[in-house]
Amino acid sequence: MPYTNYLKKILTSRVYEITSETPLEFAPQISRRIHNHVYLKREDTHAVFSYKIRGAYNKMAQLTSEQLKKGVITASAGNHAQGVAYSAAKLKCNATIVVPETTPAIKVEAIKRFGGEHVEIVLHGGSYSDALDKALQLEKERKLTFVHPYDDPDVIAGQGTIGMEIMRQFNSVNASAKGPIHAVFVSIGGGGAVTGVAAYIKSVNPDIKVIGVQSVDSDAMLQSIRAGKRVTLKEVGIFADGTAVKQVGKETFRLAQDLVDDYVVVDTDAICAAIKDVFQDTRSILEPSGAMALAGLKKYAEDKGLKGQNLIAVASGANTNFDRLRFVADRVEIGQSREALFAVSIPEERGSFLRLCELVGQERSVTEFNYRMNDKAQAHIMVGIAVHNAKESGKIAEKFSKKGFETTDLTHNELAKQHVRNMVGGVSGNVTDELIYRFEFPERPGVLMHFLTHVSPHWNISLFQYRSEGGDYGSVLVGIQVAKKDRAQFKKFVTTLGYRYWDETENPAYQLFLKA
Repeated sequence: MPYTNYLKKILTSRVYEITSETPLEFAPQISRRIHNHVYLKREDTHAVFSYKIRGAYNKMAQLTSEQLKKGVITASAGNHAQGVAYSAAKLKCNATIVVPETTPAIKVEAIKRFGGEHVEIVLHGGSYSDALDKALQLEKERKLTFVHPYDDPDVIAGQGTIGMEIMRQFNSVNASAKGPIHAVFVSIGGGGAVTGVAAYIKSVNPDIKVIGVQSVDSDAMLQSIRAGKRVTLKEVGIFADGTAVKQVGKETFRLAQDLVDDYVVVDTDAICAAIKDVFQDTRSILEPSGAMALAGLKKYAEDKGLKGQNLIAVASGANTNFDRLRFVADRVEIGQSREALFAVSIPEERGSFLRLCELVGQERSVTEFNYRMNDKAQAHIMVGIAVHNAKESGKIAEKFSKKGFETTDLTHNELAKQHVRNMVGGVSGNVTDELIYRFEFPERPGVLMHFLTHVSPHWNISLFQYRSEGGDYGSVLVGIQVAKKDRAQFKKFVTTLGYRYWDETENPAYQLFLKA
């Protein structure tokens, strides 16, 4: 077994010199709703509001006095940076923390607050990869010790104390449920937490499943497991920024191959629903990555048909911007499978609305209704309908279609949910050669100007929609008129711009509601 040495490392970890055990709490409302016994391991209750303090301090506490005197360095814009800063203040050693220039001020201020005079913050580049390259350069130049966010045995062992606590605490909180732990769910970024937790649990009780949870747009570990080697994602999603890692660690991948029983992939809506679930049971607000394990737990329980099992989710952190909550609240109903979104085409004649509403029925609530007259023969309506579970949307769409109303299910259409539902009726008959692209722009001054100055004067911007979501990045919808002879040049432009993008020109939400 390639992980047995980790049991001793976890048992002798120095984590408790800086923090205490976090609670393992029964979640009654979630448990009732999904018909299992759900427990939350509250890692958001640490002083830095995330589990990262465990691994950061355990690594730094193992360093020699000479290494501490020279100082440490790391690259991170989030929870690991705060853990290193807090540990540096405790150990009275200097820490250089390299963060991307795009890092929000709230995170930079948190790093300063926890580290005080012991921390130097270096702003460099536009991404974590840029910051990492700079940190590795400074490590050599200044002869500092690098504290890796996840790919280090001492960091992994520090995170492994979560598993040790779960095993010790479960029996004392298990009064309302019978039987052993069925599974423990842990979110995965680079893999330090899931492999540390699994190393301890599998050493003590191999029958307990350890399930890794990833977001659908940042699933480097799952792709690596399937490929049998570490893969590097071309790009990662940014909603769950705490787990947005393009490549997992060498050591974490080695351990995960042997220790992690299964993987669950969840989307943004499911994560938003899990944030609300935790709030309802605890009145605490987790960050997206912090709620990811619970989102995976719910999906796994549904897919496997589990009933009456003891399931534990690691609530890994609560470092989120308050402004992001408006986006979370917007997406919760779909994430909880309580709302379905449709595009419905009906005859532009009297009585059509009534016939459609009669099909919806009095037992269902209409949650959203968007319409503007455009075509004299046919009307395109965007309608939200309350549902009880995810399977109902297909049945509703089929019901509408059978009655002669052409219907497209937009429940999982990102363009519709994030942009078009706010723009229905914005059709122009004067637009030709229009391409529709969705971009993720960093939330920092000058980004829009950078985009506009690089757009060819031969291309006209015909549509633009954006609203701040309170995160590090914002989703922007852009319509640009580009003649067919210039399409190759335009394609080159978007690929060299440096921002994530999606061509939405053929998206049915655009075709039905925005295209002339």
